[in-house]
Amino acid sequence: MPAAALHHSFCFSPNNPPSPLLPKAQLTNNLSTAKPRNPLQKLPLSSSLDQSNLSVQFKEKILCLEIMGVDSGKALSLNPSLHTATLHSIHSVISFLQSKGIHQKDMGRIFGMCPKILTSSIKHDLIPVFQFLSQDLCVPDHGFRKAVNKCPRLLVSSVRDQLKPALIYLQRLGFQDLEALAYRDSVLLVSSVENTLIPKLDYLVSLGFSREDAVDMVLRCPGLFTFSVENNFKPKFAYFTEEMGASLEELKEFPQYFAFSLENRIKPRHKELVECGVQIPLPLMLKSTDEEFGELLRRGGG
Repeated sequence: MPAAALHHSFCFSPNNPPSPLLPKAQLTNNLSTAKPRNPLQKLPLSSSLDQSNLSVQFKEKILCLEIMGVDSGKALSLNPSLHTATLHSIHSVISFLQSKGIHQKDMGRIFGMCPKILTSSIKHDLIPVFQFLSQDLCVPDHGFRKAVNKCPRLLVSSVRDQLKPALIYLQRLGFQDLEALAYRDSVLLVSSVENTLIPKLDYLVSLGFSREDAVDMVLRCPGLFTFSVENNFKPKFAYFTEEMGASLEELKEFPQYFAFSLENRIKPRHKELVECGVQIPLPLMLKSTDEEFGELLRRGGG
């Protein structure tokens, strides 16, 4: 059977209900002619389980994942519930997402990032998320695909315990652009308020900024909430104060400093400026292209 036909038989559109499992003879033929990425060799199976004795349904389920572009071994490792999930239930999830505007070509990436979605309850897990997108973030139906593709983790986040608390916290800080939260900064909605958002803000305050200044910084650069304290903030702040001798005021005005690579951007450009005896504002130093930066050096920063 051609790959396209196999793809259609497993991953159907909302207008085509789940088809029954393929007859054993036909499935055996499909498995022998289709060439997924050796999924059986990657599965985290018990050594006592002979791969040759895998059920037809399990093989069919693996083939479905692989044809969609999902690494079946990784998916089964991250979501052990897939071992016992029925193909019908997986089909139902796919069909539901398609009914919400998610394209077939999106599925591999979405399920690859969050295989837990494949065993989610449509009623208790997925429908509440789409209601949250619609009612709380004012996302129109045609915008669901963009929001989910931006942050597939939305689909595995509890509305009650995660999404709404995060939205309330962010709005209290001053995040009022719902469109930005839905399509650009949605990772903030799936971040823990207690373990991620509050500690990041507190860390900025510990550097010497007032709380008001720290809040203003994250409002202008939401990515600050996503950066690691140990791997990002601490080494970059140390270089900023100890090597560059810059002031907190400069950092307050340009919090995007933390978004640039320390080794590939900040250090090399700062060293070039020092060697050439040139001084330029921090934003210009980091945001300019290589050509623009070279021109600034030649002109002495003028």
